[in-house]
Amino acid sequence: MPTSVNPATGEVIRQFDFLDAAEVDRRRNLAWDAFVEWRDISFAERSGCFKRLAHLLESRVDELAKTMTEEMGKPITQSRSEVEKCAWVCKYYAENAERFLSPSELDAGEGKHYTRFDPLGPVLAIMPWNFPYWQVFRFAAPSLMAGNTALVKHAPNVMGCAENIEQLFKEADFPEGVYNNFPIRVEEVPLVLQHPQVRAATLTGSDRAGAAVAQEAGRALKKVVLELGGSDPFIVMPDADLEAALEGAVASRTLNAGQSCIAAKRMLVHESIEDEFINGLINRFRELQVGDPRESNTNVGPIARSDLLDNLAAQVERSVQSGAQLRFGGRRMFDRGFYYQPTVLGGVRPGMPAFDEEIFGPVASVTAFSDADDVAELANRSSYGLGSSIWTRNTAAAERIAQDIEAGLVFINRVVASDPRLPFGGVKRSGYGRELSREGIREFVNIKTVSVIG
Repeated sequence: MPTSVNPATGEVIRQFDFLDAAEVDRRRNLAWDAFVEWRDISFAERSGCFKRLAHLLESRVDELAKTMTEEMGKPITQSRSEVEKCAWVCKYYAENAERFLSPSELDAGEGKHYTRFDPLGPVLAIMPWNFPYWQVFRFAAPSLMAGNTALVKHAPNVMGCAENIEQLFKEADFPEGVYNNFPIRVEEVPLVLQHPQVRAATLTGSDRAGAAVAQEAGRALKKVVLELGGSDPFIVMPDADLEAALEGAVASRTLNAGQSCIAAKRMLVHESIEDEFINGLINRFRELQVGDPRESNTNVGPIARSDLLDNLAAQVERSVQSGAQLRFGGRRMFDRGFYYQPTVLGGVRPGMPAFDEEIFGPVASVTAFSDADDVAELANRSSYGLGSSIWTRNTAAAERIAQDIEAGLVFINRVVASDPRLPFGGVKRSGYGRELSREGIREFVNIKTVSVIG
C-alpha cells in the first residue's frame, strides 16, 4: 500500500490505494479516447490550458510546497522554488511548442517535401520522489503540448503530491483523460506497456529501474526516454575562482539534502588547491542549518526515507574502510527522523563507493588530480554520464575538456541545473533521450516525412 511518511519525524501521514484492474483499464481507455480528440486541438487551445495551469501553480505555491516538504523532506524554501519552476516550464511550452513542432521544409528535388511532428498517443510516465512536482511537469508540459496524453505512475511515498497535480490539471480545464494519475504496482508496468493503446514510456529513477523498463519497452517495441542516475564530476582547476567553486560545491551537494541526479558527487580538485578546497568545504558545512524542513532558515532537511538513509550511511562507512578520509560529519543526526550530517570525504579514489556509486545525500567526495590533461579521463571513470561542471578562469581550455567528457551536460563555472530552455539527459548508465527545450518536445512525436509530386 502506498504510504506517505514524514521523513522529519518518521510518522505516517497517510496511506493510499493502488488502482484495481478495472480502474487501470478505465483510465488507460480514458487516456486513449482523450488522445483521439486532444491531438486535433489547436496549439492555441492547448496553450491556454497550460497558461491556466501555470497561474494555478503560482497562486498555490505555499499550499503545494507544504505537501512536498511533509512527504519527502525538502526544505520549504526549496519546495516553493520547485513549484515556481513548474509554472515556468508550463509557460515556456505554451509559448514555444508550436514553433518547435512546425512542419520543416526539405530540399529533395522536384516537388514539395517536409516533415511533420505528430503525437504518438498515451505515454506511461514513471516518476521519482526527489522532485515530485518538477519531474512530472518537466515531462507533461512538452508531451501534452505535442498532443499526447499521460498516464503518470508516481513514487509511492509522494502520493499526496500526485493527487495535487491531478487536481491542478482538472481545475485548469484540461479535457478529461489528458492527464491521468495512475498509481499502479511495479509488477503491473509490463502489462501496461504491452497494451497497444500505450504508445511510449518515460522513466526518471535508478539505472536498475531504467534497465527493467527499457527491457519491457523493447519487448513491446515502444519508444522510451530514460533519465537515470548520475555521479557528476565537479572539476576544479588550479586557476579557478575558489570562492565561486566552493559556493557552487556546497549548493550542489546540499540542495534537496544531496538527493539529486545532477548533484555534484565526485569533486575532482587539483592537488595544488586540494587542502584549501577541503577546508573551505568543512567551514561552510559547519555553518549549514540542518533541521526541520518547514523552517525557512533550514538549509538541509532529512533524507526522504529510512532505507535511503541506511544505504547512505553504509556507503560512507564502506568508503572509509576502503581508505577514504572522513574529514567532517559522517553520522546520523537527531533522535527521530532521517537526518544525516553534511559530510566531507577526502582521499577518495576509484574503487571506493564514494567514487564508483551514486551518493544520494549531503556527502562531498574529494579526489585530487595532478595533470589537467588527464582530468577528463578521471571524470569518465564512471558508469554514469549525466551532468558535469568545470571551474576555471580559462573557459577556452574548459570547452576543450568538455569535448572529452562523457556526459549529456557540461556546465562551466556554474552548477548543473535543469532549465526548460536547455536539452537535458545523459549517456551510459544515466540513460538516453532528452527532455526540455526543442529536443525534449520532439521525443514523443512521429517525425513523419511527406513528399509531394504534382
